[in-house]
Amino acid sequence: IKRRTLQITGDNFLDTLRIRSLTVEQRQRVFMALALAEADDSPQEAAAAEQQPVVVMAREIRTRAARRGKGAADRRTPLALVPVLAAANSRVEARGCPHCASQDLVLWGHASGLPRYRCGDCRRTFNALTGTAMANLRKKELWADQAEALETGESLVAAAQRCGVAVTTAFRWRHRFLAASTHDKPEKLTGIVEADETFILESFKGRRSGLPRPARKRGGKAAKRGLSAEQIPVLVARDRSGATTDAILPRLSRAAVTAALGGVVTTANQLCCDGGKAIVGFARKGQIPCHILPAPGGPRPEAPNLHINNVNGYHGRLKEWLRPFHGVATK
Repeated sequence: IKRRTLQITGDNFLDTLRIRSLTVEQRQRVFMALALAEADDSPQEAAAAEQQPVVVMAREIRTRAARRGKGAADRRTPLALVPVLAAANSRVEARGCPHCASQDLVLWGHASGLPRYRCGDCRRTFNALTGTAMANLRKKELWADQAEALETGESLVAAAQRCGVAVTTAFRWRHRFLAASTHDKPEKLTGIVEADETFILESFKGRRSGLPRPARKRGGKAAKRGLSAEQIPVLVARDRSGATTDAILPRLSRAAVTAALGGVVTTANQLCCDGGKAIVGFARKGQIPCHILPAPGGPRPEAPNLHINNVNGYHGRLKEWLRPFHGVATK
């Protein structure tokens, strides 16, 4: 094997070009043969290594992608797709196969600008968007522009103009992006967790018939002061690392809070809240250490690290983002 190994010299420029044209799998086999030859192994062992399949795990895929440049599939990948590919590789590494959660993955070509993988257990192929709200959406190079339009709260017309697509496409993208975010929540929160609910006025915006009440204009105001059935509770829980989970509750009750936070907030956490009965009941039922703070949830002098300022700030940013829409349909 040593005698037959390709020797690269200054005069062998054509052979150098041939090596550069090898695929990743071919280079791996060459390196394996070289390593065995260096160790003075037998030709039979080298032949067995030559036939060994090359399995690329998700973490190796991510490492190679990072070396090529933040998840780019190859040098011909458009620059606008680099963030999409980086996020795709991270998702595959974290979650494995979307069908069976296996980590035994093999690269299986590329399609629609994304790498495909094949699971060694269930033998099914997939890409990083399989099973998500973003699956089968086209024009991935425009997704970064759409995300920026969504982040800044632009109207559908402005978002369509920014991306150069139809208004109906911008509408579909907006709701797909919002639906995708609901599946990107942490499985567990760590350390000190702040939890509080905020309320958004019920809205039938876009509904043309069958209204249970007369229509309002530009959002309007509730018929009753304070909390009522017209106010939709939105629960937000957030730890000090910034990990956030949220849920729209059917009603403000212990059962609804348990359904939203069960398994996410555990006895390993310290829960900070403002004393709402639903959240306190959830904490006592689950035997979770709970710190009830006086309104408006600021820290006490003896415990300056216990507060709900982060989650209250999150509520403020959420409502400020919703304000230009003059009401958002509850559905």
